[in-house]
Amino acid sequence: MKIGPYHFEGRFFLAPLAGVSDRPFRKICRDHGASFSYTEMVSAHGLIHGNEQTERYLDRDPEEVPFAVQLFGAEPAVLARGAEVAVERGAALIDINMACPAKKVCRTGAGAALAREPERVRAAVEAVRAATGVPVSVKIRAGWDEGTVNCVEVAQAAEAGGASAVALHGRTRAQFYQGRARWELIGAVKRALRVPVLGSGDVFSADDALRMVEQTGCDGVLVARGACGNPWIFRELAVAERGEVRPRPPSREEWMKVVLRHLDLQIEQGHRENPSGDDIAVEHRALRELRKHLIWYTRGHRGGVRFRRDAARLKTADDARRLIDLHFKALGDGLAIDFSLAAGDAEELSRDDGDLT
Repeated sequence: MKIGPYHFEGRFFLAPLAGVSDRPFRKICRDHGASFSYTEMVSAHGLIHGNEQTERYLDRDPEEVPFAVQLFGAEPAVLARGAEVAVERGAALIDINMACPAKKVCRTGAGAALAREPERVRAAVEAVRAATGVPVSVKIRAGWDEGTVNCVEVAQAAEAGGASAVALHGRTRAQFYQGRARWELIGAVKRALRVPVLGSGDVFSADDALRMVEQTGCDGVLVARGACGNPWIFRELAVAERGEVRPRPPSREEWMKVVLRHLDLQIEQGHRENPSGDDIAVEHRALRELRKHLIWYTRGHRGGVRFRRDAARLKTADDARRLIDLHFKALGDGLAIDFSLAAGDAEELSRDDGDLT
């Protein structure tokens, strides 16, 4: 599929996930077959004013081409100026977040609140396109609530403003992440537009992603919570696209290698941000930032509960390696999984879902 001038070999992308899809996680997912990935959402105001944390979001691997930055903001002029800063830092594609349901975002008129008025959507896309000249995509929701499901109208407004692609999460803002995503709305948006349409919502497995494409006709799929703790979903999808036999689940050794690789990437990120920092302090901070990923990687695995109980005491990479080796045992050729833990693990995941968009 194509977004603007950019051609992607596959159609399964890592979604922009606030607080999750940083440079290390994007790297892990691309290595496992994700065709493309976006940054987590970045404040346009923060970019304009040089906020240190906001600048951190623009850290990227040189292999991220095109580099896609997701922005949020309420005013077209602010979005346009923020987009200019992102392009100056290497962004080649801008995505405007019109889907985030968080109250702190919506009460400023940004996120899902921006999509309540299609004319504002069109104005925002037009302003960013005019200011940057790079392709602009948008991510929207079904509507604000069940009484105002306006995704088709909003998508058409974005296209009229010059959007090169539209992504739809099939829930309303009022739903947050509860209930079911309405995939039929993804199909309706696809039929209404000429530009590519990406679907999002309730994609927790490779089968879900393939079913979404079949049922909706969407051009691509944004994998969000389904990739948290399971970057192997992209390996399955890449193989399925080629019509090959699905790979076996990761072995214990493969699983451990990826978890520890993610940890190493997080530590490298820390050293880039603080080159003169003490090694132990950098590792401790990296482990704090990786905590939610460690929760997700370990859900459903025997030993996961004990690992998470002890994980709060982790301070160094060596601590993490020892604890992983202690709590996760092999069963035959694979990694022992206890599905009776699913309910508790799902509850842990949902507590961290507030940042996911």
